[in-house]
Amino acid sequence: MSKNFKKSSQDFLKKAGSAVGKAGKTVGSWVGRLWRGGSNSLADEMSATGADAAKAADVEEIVSPGRQILNNFLEKKLAVGALILLAVMFITMFIGPLMMPKYRDAYTEVTQKSIPPTMSMMSVPRELRGDVKMIDGFGSFTVGLSNAGKVYVWGSTKIGTTGIDVADIPQEVQDANIVMVAAGIDHIVAIADTGKVYCWGSNKLGQFGTEKEARERGEDINPNIAYEPEILSTSGIDVSRIKKLTCGYQTSAIILDDGTLYLWGNKNAYTNMDLFLAAGNMYDLDFTLNYIVGINGKRHTIYTGSRGLYDVVRPNLDQRTESIKDFIGKRKIERIVATSTSLALMLNDGSVCFAGDFPSGVIPAPNLPADEHFVDIVGGSYHYSGITDKGNVYSWGADNLNQCNAPKKIKNVDRLYSGAFQTYAVREDGKLLDKWGLKGYLFGTDIHGADIFQRIINGGRMTMTIGAVSVIISTIIGIIIGCIAGYFGGKVDIILMRVAEIFRAIPFLPFAMILSAVMGRMTLSETMRIFIIMCILGVLSWPGLAVLVRGQVLVARESEYVTAAKAMGVKEKTIAFKHILPNVMSVILVTLMLDFGTCMLTESSLSYLGFGVAYPRPTWGNMLNGANNATIINTYWWQWLFTGIFLAVTTICINIVGDALRDVMDPKSSVEK
Repeated sequence: MSKNFKKSSQDFLKKAGSAVGKAGKTVGSWVGRLWRGGSNSLADEMSATGADAAKAADVEEIVSPGRQILNNFLEKKLAVGALILLAVMFITMFIGPLMMPKYRDAYTEVTQKSIPPTMSMMSVPRELRGDVKMIDGFGSFTVGLSNAGKVYVWGSTKIGTTGIDVADIPQEVQDANIVMVAAGIDHIVAIADTGKVYCWGSNKLGQFGTEKEARERGEDINPNIAYEPEILSTSGIDVSRIKKLTCGYQTSAIILDDGTLYLWGNKNAYTNMDLFLAAGNMYDLDFTLNYIVGINGKRHTIYTGSRGLYDVVRPNLDQRTESIKDFIGKRKIERIVATSTSLALMLNDGSVCFAGDFPSGVIPAPNLPADEHFVDIVGGSYHYSGITDKGNVYSWGADNLNQCNAPKKIKNVDRLYSGAFQTYAVREDGKLLDKWGLKGYLFGTDIHGADIFQRIINGGRMTMTIGAVSVIISTIIGIIIGCIAGYFGGKVDIILMRVAEIFRAIPFLPFAMILSAVMGRMTLSETMRIFIIMCILGVLSWPGLAVLVRGQVLVARESEYVTAAKAMGVKEKTIAFKHILPNVMSVILVTLMLDFGTCMLTESSLSYLGFGVAYPRPTWGNMLNGANNATIINTYWWQWLFTGIFLAVTTICINIVGDALRDVMDPKSSVEK
């Protein structure tokens, strides 16, 4: 009896303990579901036993709709790549301009027109770097001469559409012992030790060649050309007497130690050229972009043949002007150095003064201590570089292309040479020590000489801004009208949809062109013009979105949550805009993304046709418009190719991302495909 009771008690306790254990697991499972989610806890319970392990694998994780959309989007590799590329485009276009503080919309440079993509403008040939005798440049290329008498050319060496490449040095020049070289805008002049002058490059406007040679070629004698003196290409001149060789815009000049001047080239390039041809004695001479400037034998004034042109000077670029007569006094001008728009005069006591046009923002020349003075100054297109008797090197003037970034620590410099936007520091033995300035143009330059890469970045910001603001305007109008029409229906729906149909019936591009043409006759600022263009694009683009929103709202308003909200007395506007609208946001987001690309293309189309944002402010559209002629399309391919690529890639990426969003937000659309 006692044994049976004991056994029964043990069985009871076992069953009770088992029941308590199961109850504890059940309570724990409920608590776990409270914090972790039911599906996770259920999967854990089912995987606890080997028999139910297979069933656990069939339980799917419950995720939020937003997380599910994200997961589905990330599975589309093409869309993810397009989104990353689009993000890079946006960052580049909006952050890039901040990295270009020197960029100006209206910047043009006649000596840098239509240069192809190159980064070789400071690529001094290896053979020349340790044996430099002289370097010179006026335009897109630079010429160098070694102490061994060999000529080297680097930079953008092809001359426009002529098919001429100045890097193709004539064989007779390669065979000669050259002692002096100079580069013009489209030609090069070299003098051999025999005194013979060699020229190559373009000679369409008398850059080289004698009148006799022109007659032999059967050409008519052009009165606007000063032909090369025959003595230069035949018997030559005494090299030891040559004081200076210099070139300008389609012109060249040689000065001898007795003041004799040989000057030839295109007279139309410099209107005062005839005055110099008749001037006779000339101590020094140089070329700006528009004038020939010289110092006569008396060396007290600047000779141009035009009274008042350079009658005043400045002690420094940022100081007030003074009469040149009062400033120089009894001193004499030792040397003249010209840029495109200004002059630097070195006086015989080591002091320096300046004359000409200096725009605001230029870097002034350094104010040297009393015991230091410049011993050499060279000039580029808009900058100067100088070396002092203490061996210090400075650059000043316009710094829009980094031509004034002279290294702070540079020693043993004996000579400086200048290209158009470059400076080269050379040691006495001919070793190139350093160089600074313009390396080149990544995407080339346009017909105005502006950097295409910089204009693409700044133009992209403008194009994207116009597209974004236009989409915001059209989205706000479309959502309001579509939501009201869909929710209230009836007469409200009929009236609003008829208005939308009227707007949709307007031929968009012709209407926008007409409005832009009307604005062109109005005295509007460029900012106001751009704002109006954004408003036009936005106001004419809303009907499509309004119709889509209306259709979604018509369906959603029959849902049970809308009926419940009405029964609870929720206001109509709250139901429409806070209950229904969030449930149709997927359609709005997709349409917004696609409309953004459309507005960008429309702005580009208007600008391309000349009715959008006007030059010089860049957009991708007006940049393509600037390349809209047969010569540029066939010859200067870089002026339209890179801009077209940026516009095409951006709009294609927007469309890819928009299509992917439509697929992941609306599963039915992918099923229908």
